[in-house]
Amino acid sequence: MVLAAGAALFLWCTKSVRAQEDFSAARSAYSSEIAKTYQFPWGKEHPFWPSNAQIEGGTFIQPGAFPTAAYCAHCHEATYHQWRESSHANSFREPFYTKNVQLLMDEKGIPSARHCEGCHNPIALFSGAMTPGSKVKRSFDDDGVTCMVCHSIAKIQANYGTGSYVMGVPAVTVDAKGVPIPGEVSFDAILAHPERHSRAVMKDFYKSPEYCGSCHKAALPRILNGYKWLRAFGTYDEWQTSSYSKQNPLPFYSKPQQTCQDCHMVRESSTLHDYSAKNGSVASHRWTGGNTAIPYYYKYPEQLQKTEAYLKDQRLNVDLFALRKASDDKLIAPLGSTAFTLEPKDVVEAMVVIQNKQIGHSLIPEQRDFYEAWVEFEVTDSTGHVIYHSGYLNPDGTLEAQAHSFTNRMLDKHGRYLDLHQVWSRRVVAYDNTIQSGRSTLVRYQFRIPAAAKGPLQITARVNYRHFMQDYLNFILGKDHPAYPVVEVAEQVRTIQIGQNTPQVPVAGDNPDWMRWNDYGIGLLDEMQYAAAVHAFEQVTKSRPDYADAYTNIAVTEISWEKYGSARAGVEKALALSPGNARALYYLALVERNQGHLDSAITDLRSVTQQFPYSRDAHRELGYSYYQERKYSLALEQYQALQQIDPDDLAAHYNLAILYRRLGMKKQAAQEAALFADEKDDPMANMYALEFLRNHPEISNESIPWHLHSSIVTSPANSSNAN
Repeated sequence: MVLAAGAALFLWCTKSVRAQEDFSAARSAYSSEIAKTYQFPWGKEHPFWPSNAQIEGGTFIQPGAFPTAAYCAHCHEATYHQWRESSHANSFREPFYTKNVQLLMDEKGIPSARHCEGCHNPIALFSGAMTPGSKVKRSFDDDGVTCMVCHSIAKIQANYGTGSYVMGVPAVTVDAKGVPIPGEVSFDAILAHPERHSRAVMKDFYKSPEYCGSCHKAALPRILNGYKWLRAFGTYDEWQTSSYSKQNPLPFYSKPQQTCQDCHMVRESSTLHDYSAKNGSVASHRWTGGNTAIPYYYKYPEQLQKTEAYLKDQRLNVDLFALRKASDDKLIAPLGSTAFTLEPKDVVEAMVVIQNKQIGHSLIPEQRDFYEAWVEFEVTDSTGHVIYHSGYLNPDGTLEAQAHSFTNRMLDKHGRYLDLHQVWSRRVVAYDNTIQSGRSTLVRYQFRIPAAAKGPLQITARVNYRHFMQDYLNFILGKDHPAYPVVEVAEQVRTIQIGQNTPQVPVAGDNPDWMRWNDYGIGLLDEMQYAAAVHAFEQVTKSRPDYADAYTNIAVTEISWEKYGSARAGVEKALALSPGNARALYYLALVERNQGHLDSAITDLRSVTQQFPYSRDAHRELGYSYYQERKYSLALEQYQALQQIDPDDLAAHYNLAILYRRLGMKKQAAQEAALFADEKDDPMANMYALEFLRNHPEISNESIPWHLHSSIVTSPANSSNAN
């Protein structure tokens, strides 16, 4: 029996070696043939640029080397069903992508689209299909990011994004020595040794946020846009600096640790057969998020229902927080907990606070330029008469121009609005409205109560979401397409009496009043309304005198206000309540440094980096503090640590260029100086934004931190405060 087992192992290993040799020979022949007609605009050493994606061996690989999703479905039916309806499975074939990338190829040529395909269609990239006149048979297009794309990645690179991974040679199993066997093998062979299958297709880093960040972080390099390096989006960075990562002490709220996979790959029960199932459930390969367009287009009702449910699951909190009457300017807050009176003809300002409550990144995280989230605000009387309505859809499906939307406006070198997601032509963003994870924004509305209004009034505020903007849908599908889903993500409705209003019982699900004041203060801080923000945070201390962060929030505001003396009192109070609190120590260090106490600042910042070794801000400020003390080697260590967290950090490039030069490392200094020059903002580009906003007064207020949406017609002298 021992001899028989040894013989079997010998035969298996022999077959394995032969399979590897045959595959290598076939790949070499295939790659040589592809290279004959392949365009290498950036040199033969960079066949896949502008994508950062690489592949082991560095040469082209035959598309048939990737086992198909249908092959995987034989054993993973439930997972396949989920994946088929996902954005990953449809990443290349869906028209919302293909028509956009065609614009890029028409303008810049097919090789430029390699920038996109490193994440949208890696098999096309690595097989050499992304070149003019390609003869590669593209049956893989319908599968987009297929099973063996994700499960063949051998390693990820240091947080650069834009496909910053190294693809391995696809293998669904390994031999007895752990050597991968390329291509498809029999199902019997897999089932005989499931541990070998697992070793081939699973790696520990697949469960890390950095794995997702290899594509869900992107930049636009100079070779793509002919201009300079620009950040496209940084969903990974937004997560990493949020409270959910537990790597940053500075967020306003403490959240439970949560990775991308924890949120987007929750376990889902299924009646379909799947060898990976545990207790009847599998880690969802739907990657449910915000894409309602793909399931609506392909008629996937299950995916659409789950996506809409996901969006509505307490991701945001909408709070009609306060009113203010123009006649006395007194803040009525928190609304619902305060008595007040309203009369006909009163001019009323309503303050809506929107909290990014349970999202690990911004709202909207990636392409804000053509996804659409906005605030709808409506006031009606008891007869149903509409007193004020903002954020409505026009009859043609487009959003009202003056609506408060979480979007941006990209402009080209002529200052023209890029409404079809032509990111390769971007020069500047006229404005960029979003809410980062754990933060809040304040949106203001003004209306007049008509003399004949019949009470009570109903005030409704909600956040709506649509994937995509109507004009983009029209570009893709023509004007005669059905209306795409609009999801009401969160809303609040309050009934207001004309006359006396008494305090009301809080509605289930409402935030407590101390948190409402806190969120209001955060919104004011971002509007640079510092005195009002301090007042709001002081109300938190009255309700929660034991809440250390409330005192830190006062200090944060006063530091922004450059009131360092009073800021110190706030952080010292926070530290008395919570000794060693890293957030308070960080802001105390900023105060200490400003007051000339560098040694104390360094001590406190070192404590922060020890508690949070991946805190970008702490490393950045500690490096600067060491630099001020002329401790250049220690400063260098901090900026190098910062660059390990974010290779594109601008402060790291700038300061490393100086430090390397002062330490006699001229080559490294020149490299960092070049990166800084390429990645820093172009100050001249702001002229395009200013001109665009001047020509579009209907949206120019959105670029101003403090602005008012008003239904009241004002005189020209006051028109800057109204939409």
